[in-house]
Amino acid sequence: MGEDVELLKQRLPLLEYLKQNNWTPCRTSCRQELVGLCPLHQETHPSFYVNTRKNLFYCHGCGRGGDLIRFVELFLHLPFRQSVAHLEQQLTPGAPISPLLEQTAAFYQLQLHRHPEAMHYLQRRGVHDAALIEELGIGYAPGGNLRGHLVVLGYSLDRLLDIGLINPQGRDALCRRVIFPCREHGQLVNLYGRSIGAAFPHRLLPQSKGGLFAWDSVSQFSTVILVEGLFDLAVLWQAGFRNTTCAIGTHLTPAQWTQLSTRPRRSVYIVFDQDQNQAGQQAARYLAQRLDSADCIARIVPLPAGHDPNSYFLAGATAADFSHCLQQARPL
Repeated sequence: MGEDVELLKQRLPLLEYLKQNNWTPCRTSCRQELVGLCPLHQETHPSFYVNTRKNLFYCHGCGRGGDLIRFVELFLHLPFRQSVAHLEQQLTPGAPISPLLEQTAAFYQLQLHRHPEAMHYLQRRGVHDAALIEELGIGYAPGGNLRGHLVVLGYSLDRLLDIGLINPQGRDALCRRVIFPCREHGQLVNLYGRSIGAAFPHRLLPQSKGGLFAWDSVSQFSTVILVEGLFDLAVLWQAGFRNTTCAIGTHLTPAQWTQLSTRPRRSVYIVFDQDQNQAGQQAARYLAQRLDSADCIARIVPLPAGHDPNSYFLAGATAADFSHCLQQARPL
């Protein structure tokens, strides 16, 4: 394993992997050291250093550093072995991942209506429009039966493990989660799972989360609403705000940032969670400042304390109430 890992790092230099994920250095510190914004946390002043000779990185902002595999662990939130498998797949890509994910998403869509606990969860989250559920491709992973279904279709267990659909015990990695398929340019690139039980709420497969959610349809709008979560997006679409997109979190990847910021004078209404710890508000202010510097018109939408769009509608808000919140938003 040790020799294989060292060979892997030689074949895929850290800088090349960073550039594949849209990292751009801002300047050169010395002949072998590049500096740019850290991909692992939000910052406005470059503090992320890459030593091309040593194939190492270090961020003076968040204090994290290491080699290529350590970066993948932090960037994709993966354990060591899955990080290695991810990098091996980058070097020797096999069959396209999209057909396998399409089969998985279709299977999970069928499961949604067979498991009352999943439909009850959607109702509790305020998502009740059957046409919208179908349009978004929402499904459910009950756990335990995906492996058999995909093996019958000709997919090997190793392939399912490498993609991250199955855990080493043979169970669905997204077990007991409501599933949202994530598409980019029409291709299925990942699956987001929201736990309906006590497990960690959010989970993606160990792949890129892709671009902004539903960007193919939202990009036509000159005014865009940006939210944190997919249930925020679902209730807003349900209420008629079809110009809503989602980054699945507050941290935009470089690719998502490019999508949002490249249209001059686009108006972006940022509706992040009103957290007690101010995390959502701080992320919104940081993003608004960046958008302003990119010649966009950013507005932070004030929701009542403690609310996100999903909980706001669950508390009884109407489309008119949300429109009023949008009208209260002002540019920085």
